[in-house]
Amino acid sequence: MEGHLEINVSQLLKAPTGTIREYDISEDADILETGLKSLVKGNVIFTRTNRGILVQGKLFTIISIECSRCLKEFDYPLLFEIEEEFFPVIDVNLGTPVEIPEDTDSFTIDEHHILDLNEAIRQNAILAIPMKPLCRKDCAGLCYTCGKDLNQGKCECEEAPMDPRWAKLVDLVSNKTKKSRRK
Repeated sequence: MEGHLEINVSQLLKAPTGTIREYDISEDADILETGLKSLVKGNVIFTRTNRGILVQGKLFTIISIECSRCLKEFDYPLLFEIEEEFFPVIDVNLGTPVEIPEDTDSFTIDEHHILDLNEAIRQNAILAIPMKPLCRKDCAGLCYTCGKDLNQGKCECEEAPMDPRWAKLVDLVSNKTKKSRRK
């Protein structure tokens, strides 16, 4: 079932524990909740558990985020995994409400037996984003005095005088560098 993040799992809920279904995902999702959707692709496996359905998979998307050094927006390729258990709110055979486990942050399968992957994908994708994303490894960032993007060249600011409290550390590092060059 390609292209859907909302999947009817009524037949899987009627199946014995251990039954597996596999789905290819290729759907737009608003990962960062900015209104901009990113195409999420990958494969997920649904496994019937004694309490609900375990969803596992590897997914890929490209999100637009801000570089932590130069503050420019850039496209970041994001590969992430998902492993979440979804619990039904209605018993598929009896049509009666089912008690959801104590963990209040659990994902649920609605009363129509629809398993919605959107929030689980969004949360797992956000966890996979680095804390300080960089547009490139050698991003020079911004000048802390004038704010010029140092990736576009040096600024005209004078180099700030060094804090005297760091002088001994600078001497230590420069002496170590000189010794390693002699070898």
